[in-house]
Amino acid sequence: MELDPKAKALLTAIATAGEIDIDAILLDVAREQIEKRFTRMRIPVKPVGSVLDSSFSGPGGEIAVRIYTPEGEGPFPVIIFFHGGGWVLFHLDTYDPICTHLCVASACIVVSVDYRLAPENKFPAATDDCLAAARWIATHCTEWNGDPLRIFLAGDSAGGNLATVTAIRIRNEGGPNLKGQVMIYPVTDYFKPEKPSYTVFAEGFGLTKNDMFWFWDKYLENDADALSPTASPLRVPNLSRLPPALVIVSGYDPLRDEGIAYANRLKEAGNPVTLSVYHDMIHGFISYLGILNQAEIAIEEISAWIKT
Repeated sequence: MELDPKAKALLTAIATAGEIDIDAILLDVAREQIEKRFTRMRIPVKPVGSVLDSSFSGPGGEIAVRIYTPEGEGPFPVIIFFHGGGWVLFHLDTYDPICTHLCVASACIVVSVDYRLAPENKFPAATDDCLAAARWIATHCTEWNGDPLRIFLAGDSAGGNLATVTAIRIRNEGGPNLKGQVMIYPVTDYFKPEKPSYTVFAEGFGLTKNDMFWFWDKYLENDADALSPTASPLRVPNLSRLPPALVIVSGYDPLRDEGIAYANRLKEAGNPVTLSVYHDMIHGFISYLGILNQAEIAIEEISAWIKT
């Protein structure tokens, strides 16, 4: 399937504005420039019942969370959301649009987690924070009219990695019962050896192969860390007894193949899995609400899957 015309136009507009060569500039500058680019796009935020900022004491200090509650009477199911950005970029404000849209469409409380970023906090800091957040949210969600028996983990890109890694750690180490996990074009494996989609979509489609090299370098202390099941879940020998999964991948994405491979591994291990491939989309498309039609479609798909 050909690349969606609106996605192609978006890539052209981004290229015209000037590529941000993240591995050639200072990290703080890269973060600032990327944030400004998203701000200029004016991605719409949906009104929700309430938004509450809170925090709790995590393994490395205070962890901020943002709690979006829908209109209506609860108790509401709870979606714990881990944002993307290669474990290096973004924060709670960046993901206001996605979280508010998901809150309204799913009629769920959405709790966005501001986990520690690399390289200031290398692996496994982010996954430690996400596990701590899942446990804390499950314990406290009744205070916000949430239902602790209906908890979902979700995330996009690196956040998708953190969502499924958290599900694996809960299975292995204990934590709340989970109703499901949603992974949106997730990182599931280290880049060595490269998957075919890394080569085919190495550049020109938003996320590049070199971007992923840079993200992994910032996240891990060394290559050996990539063998850890809490870094590369595709390498976990046993993926059984995990919550039902919705895996969304993009057709024009270096991460396409590892997302599909992970969905297949989950299914082979006996878990209920829905794999949804947006063949004409690029990595990160769900962030472009109001620009790409498929972003709204994906939000509706996630919401319908959660309700089911």
